[in-house]
Amino acid sequence: MRRTSAGVLVGLAAIGAGAGFLLDQLLTSTGRATFTPSLFLPVLLILIAAASVGVAWPVRRSVRSRIRIDPFRALRAATLARASSLLGALLAGFGVGLLLFLLTRPIDPPVGSTVAMAALIVGALVLVAAALVAEQFCTLPKDPDDSEPREPAPEPGGGH
Repeated sequence: MRRTSAGVLVGLAAIGAGAGFLLDQLLTSTGRATFTPSLFLPVLLILIAAASVGVAWPVRRSVRSRIRIDPFRALRAATLARASSLLGALLAGFGVGLLLFLLTRPIDPPVGSTVAMAALIVGALVLVAAALVAEQFCTLPKDPDDSEPREPAPEPGGGH
């Protein structure tokens, strides 16, 4: 499994920013209030970040102590870490898009909305950072058998 690249994270953040800006644009053009994320969302993102690192920690501990670990357990932890980093990048971009929309309006944005969006961005960035650390924890060393080229098995009958 390859590690999550920075390009994918930046791309998802850009998509999220566009979606956030467009959502608020559509809401205000139809006469509705702009979208304000709940203040519970950043708390939830930080809890997901802690869970991602918590699931990856036993994998790291077993790798460092050279104790064999179930590779499927490491794969599940790495998959959770990757999904968390992708979600964090998307939500960070979404929060940036919402905040950019509010800051480009001719009136001053409400303080509560600005704080909620800033908290969303910070929580999402914490999630990305923790998920990337958890993904690093799940890097398993190569098996010694995998590093040596395998010789083809001799043919039955010993002929050339």
